[in-house]
Amino acid sequence: MKPKSKNIFWEHGNVSREDREQVNAHRGATIWFTGLSGSGKSTLARLMESALFARRCQTYVLDGDNVRHGLNRDLGFSPEDRTENIRRIGEVARLFTENGSIVLTAFISPYRADRDMVRGLMRATDFIEVHVDCALEVCEQRDPKGLYRKARAGEILEFTGISAPYEKPLSAEITLHTDGNTPEECIDQLIDYLEANGYLTQLPETAEV
Repeated sequence: MKPKSKNIFWEHGNVSREDREQVNAHRGATIWFTGLSGSGKSTLARLMESALFARRCQTYVLDGDNVRHGLNRDLGFSPEDRTENIRRIGEVARLFTENGSIVLTAFISPYRADRDMVRGLMRATDFIEVHVDCALEVCEQRDPKGLYRKARAGEILEFTGISAPYEKPLSAEITLHTDGNTPEECIDQLIDYLEANGYLTQLPETAEV
């Protein structure tokens, strides 16, 4: 989406992204958790934030509910509003990433086109799509916020997985199976991915994280 005004220009700062990454001792990136409600996205994002913070990484979590309290409080859950919700948070995530930070997002983001749109905002390796894969019946059994119960009762319309679609990633960078692995095991898999692909400096085996 192009700005409505033609008389605006991008201002470049004096400190480059590369300068920030050198100080941080890690690469900037957006780790985009996507999955059904109750699949464990927020849990994994928070645990990952703690694991990265322990390694002195610059990191921050952008959570779906939290963003809708402020930046996106004017948006509902229609397909159009869902797309605008993801577009806005994608722009915020891009700014964090260009700052040399590792931003963790926890959004259902049910549409592939919307996730691809965010990927397209960034450098080729900046966007790490993490499919938090969990069977619908397991998510319903967890139902930490009681949302599935309300959706089944017709109290919530356009609820992903029940009355609205969820399009699974076709080529996510990594898939975490939260109905067969513990959150800690999933975090270990994600840390291994980041180390293997040069986002993080690999720590000695004796180091505590």
